[in-house]
Amino acid sequence: MENWFEQNRRNWNDRAAIHVRDEAGGYLVQAFLNGADNLHDIEHEELGDVAGLRIAHLQCHFGIDTLCLARRGASCVGLDFSPVAIAAARDLQARTGLDASFIEGNVYDARDLLKGDFDLVYVTWGAINWLPDIRRWAGVAASLLKPGGRLYLLEGHPSLMTLDEKTPDLRPAYDWRTPRGAPLTMSDDTTYTGDTVRIANPVTHEWLHPISDVVNAVIASGLRIEALNEHERLAWAFSPIMVPVEGRRRMWVLPDGFPRLPLAFSLWARKG
Repeated sequence: MENWFEQNRRNWNDRAAIHVRDEAGGYLVQAFLNGADNLHDIEHEELGDVAGLRIAHLQCHFGIDTLCLARRGASCVGLDFSPVAIAAARDLQARTGLDASFIEGNVYDARDLLKGDFDLVYVTWGAINWLPDIRRWAGVAASLLKPGGRLYLLEGHPSLMTLDEKTPDLRPAYDWRTPRGAPLTMSDDTTYTGDTVRIANPVTHEWLHPISDVVNAVIASGLRIEALNEHERLAWAFSPIMVPVEGRRRMWVLPDGFPRLPLAFSLWARKG
């Protein structure tokens, strides 16, 4: 398992360096530095007022979403296992002066690494697929919350992730549940933002977790599910056939005429 995490870390070090340069504009880094709020549509619509909340953002990448939450009035701590991403996040924080700090570490160690309890644990877009043990993840998330605190999870839909994005008809390609000891091993030499810079460490390891496994893991952690939503929009172009949504915040949908599928799901759960 350590080798899987280490290979993933090397890959995300490469991606972080590419993403923060943002030559393709996928992360809108310059717009953020100019004062924009870069959160995607779905979390923008579902989060509500976060002013005054203490937020733990797990698997925060280079921290731009963490800092957007801080720009909305929250006090934030971001955690990520990539030292390159954390260095970039700290640089963005220093340039903006927003109320956020960043910690390097594995998400499974979050309770030991993050001090105090939180009003909100925030996890979005391409996070839990890098983790072999979803029950352990849910237990860690729950341990970070104060009584009455909430978990917000927003992810690509696991049924979508079973499909081969390179086929025009999105043919089924992967089992719906990935065994802990047998991850899906991928190799992509460019990243998902459209940047053309080659990734030096292209190999990654991922796990698909059905929604039932995620929900049951959250329940087993002692949290109470308050909402479970499915969405026909996604925060990245999963497949070349997908099209951007006009007038929306960096969202993609399937083209007209293609069967409607759930592309993402979100979950709210409360402690106590």
